[in-house]
Amino acid sequence: MAQCPAMDTDHFWTVIESARSSAESNGKTFADALVDRLAAFSREEILAYQERFDEVHDALYRWDVWAAAYLIGGGCSDDSFMDFRAGLIALGRDWYERAAASPDALAAHPAVRAAATATDRDDRLFYEDVNYAAGDAFSRLTGDREDFYEAWDQHRSAPAPSDETEPETEPESESDMGEDFDFDDAGEMRRRLPALADLYLGKV
Repeated sequence: MAQCPAMDTDHFWTVIESARSSAESNGKTFADALVDRLAAFSREEILAYQERFDEVHDALYRWDVWAAAYLIGGGCSDDSFMDFRAGLIALGRDWYERAAASPDALAAHPAVRAAATATDRDDRLFYEDVNYAAGDAFSRLTGDREDFYEAWDQHRSAPAPSDETEPETEPESESDMGEDFDFDDAGEMRRRLPALADLYLGKV
């Protein structure tokens, strides 16, 4: 396989925003529009997208972001937290960066506010399919999803060019996630995420 081309952060978010625009104009789900966008890439470009996706996805692997997901989802397992981080990426660069800077800022997002009174969890906020968009696009090109896993394993095991740094991965220890705290402690949640707590726990 040819050396995988790099995808910088700006290009990554251009892909995401392009898919968001396509979904809005064509009445598709964001996940389907993203797969369509990626399927127009070469195999190597899809792998480059996946590498950058993992980087921005893993950057949200923090206790404070998990606490926000816990409030919004009425609980949040490991798998659900993976989907929540994908959902934040699907919201676009602006909201992703707001959430990364301060998860409590999500209280201003219309979907988050609507979810506070909904009976079902909003799939746009816990967006499982976004995690697998690269694999779905790759399989369109090859006809077999296993080809993506094989190519990804090869890509991950290849040495990085000497002038490039390895992308970030999920923290190796809990200390890398920031300070842990009890998500079931209402007082602690109000202290750390006051706006979200007002929405989901009620104002005091």
